[in-house]
Amino acid sequence: MKITQFELGLNGRVAIVTGAAIGNGRAFCERLAQEGAKLVIADLVDATETLRLVTEAGGVAVHVQADLTNPADADRVVEIALKEYGRLDILVHNVGHYSEEPFELLEFDEWKKTMVLTLDTMYHMVRAVLPTMKKAGFGRIITFSSDTVWLGTPYLTHYVTAKMGVIGFTRSLAAEVGKNGITINTVSVGLTATQSATGDAVQSSILEHILPAQAVHRPDEPEDIANVVAFLALPASGIITGQTINVDGGVARH
Repeated sequence: MKITQFELGLNGRVAIVTGAAIGNGRAFCERLAQEGAKLVIADLVDATETLRLVTEAGGVAVHVQADLTNPADADRVVEIALKEYGRLDILVHNVGHYSEEPFELLEFDEWKKTMVLTLDTMYHMVRAVLPTMKKAGFGRIITFSSDTVWLGTPYLTHYVTAKMGVIGFTRSLAAEVGKNGITINTVSVGLTATQSATGDAVQSSILEHILPAQAVHRPDEPEDIANVVAFLALPASGIITGQTINVDGGVARH
């Protein structure tokens, strides 16, 4: 198939961004809005600050508070997108859970929490958006993993397991939905860009060893990841699917 014309930017496209209240998620919203996308900003906590920043910059957005461990809330987010804009083109699913613990001290409740927040929320959101995307014959789904899956970082057995699950999910689903014009890709990010639920960058002894190992000697910033997200959301990226793109300054040369 010869490509003769690319759609530039995201004008007229509609994106749901989850985990959008802080840090990376907020940067994704701002970057997609710069490309012209209309946004549904979703988070368990209040994301009105993200909404304010996007709208003050001239973007179009609505905000919904939702617990995405609940499939009914995932459906509600999609319903709001369709009610407000009449379409849905992009899902950027940015929900997960990070904690450090030696495996022998890891409580099963913490293991379950990591799996539920990372994998179950992804399942619910992707299940919610797929019917609309299939009907339209177009979709861009972007999920998030971590460079720890390549590095085997210690004290993160639960986290690495969940993040490897994201990659497996992405690879398998890509083979199912490509015929419907839907792509799904994962961005694996470095720990210097990982954020806690409070919005603070993760701080630990692990981080002391990361920057010297990077090929690019500076911390990953939310904007670094947002630029990759914007590219994967574009109609022009339609030949790329089932991939994991590593954005960590070259710690893991995957």
